[in-house]
Amino acid sequence: MKKYLLFDLDGTLTDPKIGICTCVQYALAAFGIQEPDLDKLEPFIGPPLKESFMEFYHMSKEQAEGAVEKYRERFQEKGIFENKIYKGVPGMLRALRSKGMVLAVASSKPTVFVRRILEHFHIARYFDVVVGSELDGTRVNKDQVVRETLRQLFQGTRVDPDQVYMIGDRRFDVEGAHAVRVESVGVTYGYGGMEELKEAGSDYIVCSVKELESFLLRGTEDPDRLKGFQKLWQIMFPFLLFYLVRGIATDLLVLSAGYLCGVKGDGLSQGGMNPLKEFLFLWNGDGTLAGLTGNATAIVSALGFMAGGAAVFGMARNAVALWKEETRLEHLREEPPSSYVLAVMAGLGLVLGMNLLLLLSGVIGQSEAYQAVAESQYAPWLPIGLVCYGLVSPIAEELLFRGILFVRLRRFVEPVGALLFSAALFAFYHGNIVQGIYGFVIGCFLGYIYEYFGDFRMTVAVHMIANLVVYGLSRGGAGATFFASWPVCIGWLVLGAVCAGVLHRRKAILF
Repeated sequence: MKKYLLFDLDGTLTDPKIGICTCVQYALAAFGIQEPDLDKLEPFIGPPLKESFMEFYHMSKEQAEGAVEKYRERFQEKGIFENKIYKGVPGMLRALRSKGMVLAVASSKPTVFVRRILEHFHIARYFDVVVGSELDGTRVNKDQVVRETLRQLFQGTRVDPDQVYMIGDRRFDVEGAHAVRVESVGVTYGYGGMEELKEAGSDYIVCSVKELESFLLRGTEDPDRLKGFQKLWQIMFPFLLFYLVRGIATDLLVLSAGYLCGVKGDGLSQGGMNPLKEFLFLWNGDGTLAGLTGNATAIVSALGFMAGGAAVFGMARNAVALWKEETRLEHLREEPPSSYVLAVMAGLGLVLGMNLLLLLSGVIGQSEAYQAVAESQYAPWLPIGLVCYGLVSPIAEELLFRGILFVRLRRFVEPVGALLFSAALFAFYHGNIVQGIYGFVIGCFLGYIYEYFGDFRMTVAVHMIANLVVYGLSRGGAGATFFASWPVCIGWLVLGAVCAGVLHRRKAILF
């Protein structure tokens, strides 16, 4: 949600086609040009008139100035009221003001005409500032209009562009906004159209007044109007379900293996050892079952992850689809490939740096619980370990922690709160101090990636890459994560911080 909203007039708040096009027709007739088709004159809606006469009818500067005078001759008496307000605009303006937003009009039309139109439609009371061009031909460019509007809105104090949207239907509105470092919202129900707005680089694009209202009001609603306990239950239920189903499935698989090999085991032990039995089971000297190999443990763990993921899959699918639709307008602009590279590099720098930091600081060596987990995870054959801990577990964990928990938290709290809370649950879920610290940091980063790209697949991909790299490099022990030295550790952390900083400069989504 942003507090200061600058609206274009023509094609955004009102539909001026009849008035503008008829007056252009009148002005052209004064120069001996007959244009009976008003649709062909729609390009005059939005940009400065003088430039339009020069561009579309190849008039000289003097001729264009004369055409503007003829245009105004009819417009100020009749054309100004050949206009209609878009359905839903008054209600939208009323809703925006009720939420404490400050509204302004920034139009290329002369200010005196803008004010008369706003008063005619009884919506002038919603706007704190109204700025247009001057009748003497000055301040006609949209960037000049937007700059003056901001000056009046902020009354000489420092302008905060992160709190401002410029809303309009033409590329001139987009270009004017970007000239003063303000984000733009394009509306396709006016006269610019989707392609023009996309080519101009509009930050967001909406297709109706209703969609515009929903976009501008996002974050102000009381999500689902749930009470505190209900909100907590929406968060904790999928977490508990995943945790319990995964644990129960893992225990049942272990018991089943024990039953198969121990109770019916004479059948397995008869005839001597075979590669499959040695691959999956540990045997005592007398041929009785001693336990599961690292390979079997990893396979059981993978199946447990799959069971947990399956238990929450329906909730995750619905939550991801709903969140994608709700945030669609925030991600209309396609991210450049370099942003994806930066995200992956930031993730690698962070996870490798954190692993070395935990190793070199002695935290890993002091945690017996982590040592037991690491021994189990690094015991299987490398391909099995990579599949289990590099592919299966990231998918299952992302379904829960970003697909459900982060999305639901974002409906209740601001992005930073959702990021921290979901990361804290991710840390608690791991059950030991080493993975807890690491899980919290990587959980924060994955939440940031989801908020930044709005694409659930991106969080899964980054999580997978991180796990695959760390698992592969750490197979011989945590010290094998490249060179275990402080300079290398600091280097990775700096790389991660720099890449994340560049991403943040491109699109500040949290602060």
